[in-house]
Amino acid sequence: MNFIQILFVTFIAGMGAGLGTGFAGLSAAAIISPMLIAFLDMEPYQAVGIALSSDVLASAISAYTYGKNKNLDIQNGIIMMISVLVFTVIGSYIAKLVPSQTMGNFSVYMTLLLGIKFIFKPVMTTKEKRENISLKKRIIQSLICGMFIGFICGFVGAGGGMMMLLILTSVLGYELKTAVGTSVFIMAFTAFTGAASHFLIGGLPDFTIWSLCVVFTLIWARIASKIANHVDNKTLNQLTGVVLLILGIVILVF
Repeated sequence: MNFIQILFVTFIAGMGAGLGTGFAGLSAAAIISPMLIAFLDMEPYQAVGIALSSDVLASAISAYTYGKNKNLDIQNGIIMMISVLVFTVIGSYIAKLVPSQTMGNFSVYMTLLLGIKFIFKPVMTTKEKRENISLKKRIIQSLICGMFIGFICGFVGAGGGMMMLLILTSVLGYELKTAVGTSVFIMAFTAFTGAASHFLIGGLPDFTIWSLCVVFTLIWARIASKIANHVDNKTLNQLTGVVLLILGIVILVF
């Protein structure tokens, strides 16, 4: 395995992951992990650790960009994050007891379906409509939805970003920019927790591959989030849909 091969694979993986994170709040693990395993013969556990650590800075910079443009709901995001983390652990424990092979392609098909949804049925909800919901109801909704997302993520082992985007837009009534901003805010913390546990258990990965994935994902997430915050909702829906469709097909192939 030479450096040119490593550079090419990590660049493509980082670009896909960064665009997915910045436009749609997609977890980098969904893109980076299969590419590192398929093309660099990396051990799956370490590949997931690298992908999660790439997610941390990419999600953080995306959340900062969305927050700077007032497209981030921190209050409800923190509430949802806590319930997501708790129920991810519960879901992971139950997954050990229940066979779940049939759900292995969950995140792939969700990515494809959401891509189609955003292209043909864009989310055009406004912030004003969301603000009409009482604070108490919003808190309860965030807690319950966080429990559901966390449990599914822990049980299936994937699909966190997609689950959050689907729930935030379709159930909680967020407009797309705020949904993505809130999603990447939550993911920055959940990815950090996951990456730390992977490295503590499995040890540190190859530094070159790790650093390249982190840098490329960060750069493309920054580019995507800046574009996303400066286009209208219809255009963002179309961009998000196209990105999700392409990434879904790539994941399915690999």
